[in-house]
Amino acid sequence: MVDVSTIIYALAAVIAAMMGIGLYVARKVKGDSVNYIVAGRGLILPLAAATLMAQSLDSNATLGNTDLAAGFGFWAGAALPVGLATCLFLTGLFFAKPMNRLNLTTLPDFFRRKYGRTAEIVASLIMSVAYAFLLAGNLVAGGFLFQIFVGTSFELGVFIIAGLVLTYTIAGGLYSVAYTDVIQVAIALVGSIGLIVYVTTQYGITIPSGMGPTNLGQLTDPSQGAYINLATIVALGLGDIVAIDFMERVFAADSPETARKACFIGAAGTLIIGIPFSVVALSANPILASLGVEVGDQAVLYTLLQSGVPAWLAALVLAGIVAASFSTSDGAILGTSAVIARNVGGIRVDESAPETATDGGEEGLLGTESDRLLTVTRLMSVPITLLGIFLAIRVSATGMLLVLAFDIMLAGAFVPLLMGIYWSDMANTPAALTSMIAGSATRLFFFVLVPTTYAYENTLLYIPNDIFTASFDGLPTFIAAGVSLVTFVVVAYATSDSYEARTLDRDGRRTIAAAGEDDDQ
Repeated sequence: MVDVSTIIYALAAVIAAMMGIGLYVARKVKGDSVNYIVAGRGLILPLAAATLMAQSLDSNATLGNTDLAAGFGFWAGAALPVGLATCLFLTGLFFAKPMNRLNLTTLPDFFRRKYGRTAEIVASLIMSVAYAFLLAGNLVAGGFLFQIFVGTSFELGVFIIAGLVLTYTIAGGLYSVAYTDVIQVAIALVGSIGLIVYVTTQYGITIPSGMGPTNLGQLTDPSQGAYINLATIVALGLGDIVAIDFMERVFAADSPETARKACFIGAAGTLIIGIPFSVVALSANPILASLGVEVGDQAVLYTLLQSGVPAWLAALVLAGIVAASFSTSDGAILGTSAVIARNVGGIRVDESAPETATDGGEEGLLGTESDRLLTVTRLMSVPITLLGIFLAIRVSATGMLLVLAFDIMLAGAFVPLLMGIYWSDMANTPAALTSMIAGSATRLFFFVLVPTTYAYENTLLYIPNDIFTASFDGLPTFIAAGVSLVTFVVVAYATSDSYEARTLDRDGRRTIAAAGEDDDQ
């Protein structure tokens, strides 16, 4: 067994460092909501790349990754970092530059400019619900870590992690998030590589029959979980593109080219850090069996770190998991709070005017409306965090919560974003609204009727029935996305003569209203 005191000291040091940096850089906010939400749109490449990588490398993609790989095979776990890396790569190819040029503050701003106020609210609600699950998944990992290694209850551990993240996020917004992400990524990288090197040299990599990366049946055979594994990659690869905190980071880059390069660097880093956890997980059970250790009910990675590696390495890996939990939790809190305040509450700056940051508490060109947005965004962080705590305690399954969050966004928001950029002449408001509602309703329909969600028992909201069984798990991801796409195309063509599509100017700041509609900025 490892020396727990070493782990506690390491965790305390990492948490203290993140809190200190997060609170120190909070002074950069200067009373300005644009600084607070998108870091003044001035993140240089190293910061932009680090914060994008940290957004994808949360505790779901590390701890959830190992649990899934150990239980169901390499691709069950690796689907998480592969899907997230795919998202970053596709965003770099197709979305980073055009979205950065639009000078947006939150992702639902795009839906307002392109489709109007009602679409903005619907998109905001879809994204907010999804992000409550994402935040919960990260708090779950932290709660179990504190329970196992610090000796608190799981519930208290969740509250501790949530309280710490909330403190510096409220203070510094995306500035605090971005600067702490640099530390978080560095720790996760060193811990991930250190773990696989140690396991390889001390124990060797043992791959149980049929569970390794060369067993492509995990991606082609439904009996081996192919539907679930492919759905995971698709949900993350496409659904994360419409993640509110992810796009906030894209908006915060200092140029479209920086945003693009940061996505590509983040994609590579996600694979470099995430895949080793999948490989180590394959050997975890044989290693623990050789040591005479039973996994029990706790995460397999935690058991391995307790019994199979030296204290310094366990401390490093666990610090990386805590850092990963912080890195996505802070972005989820900030992004969701900003969306509720700005897009649902309608508190926003006048984007048609030049935006100049306030300095030293003085009002700049943004005026008091910006201050009000900043205040309300900070206040909304509290209920958002409490909702995440509730879901974490209610549904304590890390990997499932991550994928479900992006599955919801894929079903409800991805198609209108994609079509709004690349089919702009036909993409109108009725098409967007019906697509969002149809896709979301379809995903909810299957969620309450299928007994498992990504191989986890649905204990949140399940209606027993004899029609859908666990073998159907994974397919709702494709069905809901397909319904969203087909609905959009059909409605767009059906209403093209009577309802003109809004078109964005080159700088994205103005829209031409659809026929019979006000341009409701």
